[in-house]
Amino acid sequence: MTRLRGNLVLGIATVFSVFCCLQASRSEIRSQTKEVREVTEGYQTTRQAEAYQPSDYYLHVADEMETTLQHDVLSVWFPRSIDNENGGFYSNFTRDWKPAKSDGKFSVFQGRMVWVASQIVMKRPELKTQFLPIIEHGVKFLSDVLWDSQYGGFFWGLDDQGKVSQQYTDGKHLYGMSFGLYGAAAAYQATKNLKALELAQKAFRWMDEHAHDAKNGGYFEWLTRDGQIVRAKPASASVEAIPLAGFPVGYKSMNTHIHLLESFTELYEVWKDETLRRRIVELLEIIRDKICVEPGAMNLYFTPDWRAIPDHDSYGHDLETAYLMLEAEEVLGRHDPKTEAMARLLVDHALAYGWDGTYGGFYRDGTTTGPPEDMRKEWWVQFEGLNALLWMHEKYGKQTDSYFKAFQKQWQFIKEKQIDHQFGGVYDTVERDGTVNDYTKARIWKEAYHDTRALLNVTGRLRRFAQSKNWSLVWSDEFNGKAGSAIDEVDR
Repeated sequence: MTRLRGNLVLGIATVFSVFCCLQASRSEIRSQTKEVREVTEGYQTTRQAEAYQPSDYYLHVADEMETTLQHDVLSVWFPRSIDNENGGFYSNFTRDWKPAKSDGKFSVFQGRMVWVASQIVMKRPELKTQFLPIIEHGVKFLSDVLWDSQYGGFFWGLDDQGKVSQQYTDGKHLYGMSFGLYGAAAAYQATKNLKALELAQKAFRWMDEHAHDAKNGGYFEWLTRDGQIVRAKPASASVEAIPLAGFPVGYKSMNTHIHLLESFTELYEVWKDETLRRRIVELLEIIRDKICVEPGAMNLYFTPDWRAIPDHDSYGHDLETAYLMLEAEEVLGRHDPKTEAMARLLVDHALAYGWDGTYGGFYRDGTTTGPPEDMRKEWWVQFEGLNALLWMHEKYGKQTDSYFKAFQKQWQFIKEKQIDHQFGGVYDTVERDGTVNDYTKARIWKEAYHDTRALLNVTGRLRRFAQSKNWSLVWSDEFNGKAGSAIDEVDR
């Protein structure tokens, strides 16, 4: 059913469209109007509507996002972040992209940057020549430096010279291990370099041997250098924290397990190992049935036997997990209605409690059913929102236009407030209304991963929408001016 914005609840419209160009002036577009007769039970009205071609609108938004990907993500990070002296990638830069004080080489950052370069090679073939050497450079660091040649496993982090440092300790965390595997698996997919595949397989086997919890499912997270599980101190009321991450030592976390699902799914795309498949299914069910709870929120931390520890709700992780669960189902070649239902609940809950209807964008976090507690806008949350909202629109656009409207407003906030229009790049965190008080754009926890994934996925999805022959429209004064129209696709 086509839905038209206005005072109508339901409407059936026949739209006689004329070809127009998005680059035409507003006066020219307004001259290309047709009467749209809206009919509901006992009520009729006639209004003027701009005659956009739906495909043009989707392509226009996709082009905007592609410009952001190229200008504010790829060109600011590459080749600037490549460390040709010590290997791997630099993480810290000033607002104007000058090198800042280093925090060494963090496993999460290193693996994610290899993954980004690999995705660009696969999805932007015109950049293949530029990014293939970057993949090779990154894999060499993962394999020859970050991987512990004595005991196996990726170090949590190292100093700039590739040595164990006090900052990271010599420990190994499954969150960092996951992203080392993630980068290596993507590198193999992009290059067919067997060294990268062997590294990813080796990382999976090391984690499974040393950290898998055969009794309760999932994985223990913080290990000594030689692979011994570090457990919580049962007699202590205080809990030690993982260096640089804050995860509680000896407990299981939502964050680590959703990213294990992500990295294992990436590896399964290129290695159909039966043990790997079983672990993906196990993780998917743990995340869906233990970590996620109605009405669509996630617990953050757990005892080893999966009893939840009270904490806040992270809206960005709700959105990201919705996508990661659906992605895993897709790669596994199956469709479980329970997974799809929970994914939708997560997005709906984030919209209900974490969405800023005034300015657009998702807040950082809050209580499960109460008001948001941190109303700032973090970059990764906004991009994960963009990704999840358009996927929800593709699945449920016939039922509701709410996801696409939120998607439009989300993109509007990102391009107007989250982007640094002076020096390029994406601000880490802005205030609720988009005011910038912190100009950080690059650090060990902020690389090019969330934004690249979202922009690649969303531009691809929009271009697929544009190729569809059947469309429905949602007239929206909010995004296109009073005489304008935003377009809601429903592929019937």
